[in-house]
Amino acid sequence: MQITLRYYAAAQAAAGVAEEPLTAPDGASLAQALEAALAVDRTAAVRDGAASARRDAPAFAEVLRRCSFLVNEVAAKDRSRPLADGDVVDVLPPFAGG
Repeated sequence: MQITLRYYAAAQAAAGVAEEPLTAPDGASLAQALEAALAVDRTAAVRDGAASARRDAPAFAEVLRRCSFLVNEVAAKDRSRPLADGDVVDVLPPFAGG
């Protein structure tokens, strides 16, 4: 199945991209999709000159641990929640302010 991950603020900085498609096994959970995102190899993009595609893997993993998530614009508090083909996951790091 194909899902889209959209990153905001610190998540975007650590991911090196604002948005990316991700192929995951049918029925994968949100947690499994996030693990797959951590494993994305951006070597080819960097080699081809897309410096913005650099992913700071340790920082990205740390940010993901603190993030909240929306799936199709609805809060997803359970990371074991299964995803469906075409789902859009927004990755939201903690924001300052009230």
